[in-house]
Amino acid sequence: MEQDIAYLDAVAQREAFVHGELAPSEVLEAQLQRIEDYDQGHEGIGAITEVLQESARKQARSADDRYARARAHGTELPALLGITVATKEKHGLAGLSLSQGLMAQKGVVAQANHPVVDRLLAAGAIIHTRTTSPEFSCATVTHSPIWGVTRNPWNRQKSPGGSSGGSGAALAAGFTTLATASDIAGSTRIPAAFTATVGYKAPYGRIPGAGYLSADWYRGDGPMARTVADTALLASVMSGAHREDANSWGDHGQSPLPRELPELRGIRFGVSTRLGDFPVTGPVARALETVVSRLHAAGARVQEVELPWSTDQVRETFMAHFGQILAPAMQQVIGDSTAERAAYTDQFIQEALRAGQRHSLIDSLQMDERMNRELNRGTQDIDILLCPTNAVDWLEADGEYLQGLTVGDRTLEHYWEGHMTSPFNICNQRAVLSIPVGVGDAGVPIGMQIVGQPRDETTVFSAAAHLETLLGFSARATDMPQLRSASR
Repeated sequence: MEQDIAYLDAVAQREAFVHGELAPSEVLEAQLQRIEDYDQGHEGIGAITEVLQESARKQARSADDRYARARAHGTELPALLGITVATKEKHGLAGLSLSQGLMAQKGVVAQANHPVVDRLLAAGAIIHTRTTSPEFSCATVTHSPIWGVTRNPWNRQKSPGGSSGGSGAALAAGFTTLATASDIAGSTRIPAAFTATVGYKAPYGRIPGAGYLSADWYRGDGPMARTVADTALLASVMSGAHREDANSWGDHGQSPLPRELPELRGIRFGVSTRLGDFPVTGPVARALETVVSRLHAAGARVQEVELPWSTDQVRETFMAHFGQILAPAMQQVIGDSTAERAAYTDQFIQEALRAGQRHSLIDSLQMDERMNRELNRGTQDIDILLCPTNAVDWLEADGEYLQGLTVGDRTLEHYWEGHMTSPFNICNQRAVLSIPVGVGDAGVPIGMQIVGQPRDETTVFSAAAHLETLLGFSARATDMPQLRSASR
């Protein structure tokens, strides 16, 4: 029963709270117990940087009381009242750590709340724990000298992905109901796919960011959850123009999931298994084939989409961008610190800076424009593009991948090429969801991206809701290997 409560989705929790069938404090205690049982120790999940037990319990008791009073008086309540949210450590909470996984930043604390944190608290959410990421959120695995290795609850020898790996793992392990994430090249969608959760990359600016790097047009903060409806609920709270981010836009509190879904047959789907020439493993390709087969059986319109992209083109485009913005910023933060640092951080900075020397800022903008133009042309006759989230089945939990990745008979120069997410940060006006569509040979889930037309959130969430029902995929603990170490 405790496990069932810990995994109950936010929409169902809210209904139970309103009718007095369950209390926020009961859910919180069930999830705190799972954190205690499964997060730390030898081969624990390692998804949590800190647990805010005292403040969370106080918030939960207050929410219990507010629901009781509302039942008596019919009071309207905030959208996330009593719902637990695990926040990625980079989403600063005033007075608490803001290290971004770097030993060099270990003593740094946030001077103010991140805009999404302010919105969560205003909506009544309980922030009970904070989650891990790789250093500076610059890797697709989640491990660092400061926090150790974060493991995938589905197979603890494998990674939950990165950079929001702690958030994905925490959701999959029943540590939280909702979680925050961020995405500059796939950091929300990659871990969502590897953990059978739902991750959303909103159009640029739809969810407000913090600091000068929020002006980077590849960036975006976002929600993660175990269902499409929960992801939409959290997105509605996080989204909208905010005074602290001049690039933020749109209404606040507006759900991207309509109350009544459009007919599935009215949505024009396109499918691209390789997005050009990405090498995709057999289990990933078969999972996408199953989705297309189900759509055809349901009478949906599906067509193949050809894109002229190559992994070389995609890599060079995003590394040129990072060489102009992210790598110099990372260098500035690290400075002359001699604190221990992950090898992937130094390699990323060096490779990005070299790309920045090969290509000027003008070159980088031209490369971005080319990919946006090619995507616009390739998707002009469809509403939704379906493609894999990750080209690979899994990554090792403690893997460095400094020499790139080998997929089939191809060796990819950079580990980011094992993921099919960065094209949609380059083309960052498009809403993109990753949803679970199967499980690979190593027991690690497989995800699929649902890509919309520019700024069209509603069609993306509508398609995702249809596919969630059509596929019937569940990420509940009863489908997991009970958090045991896998044999592979």
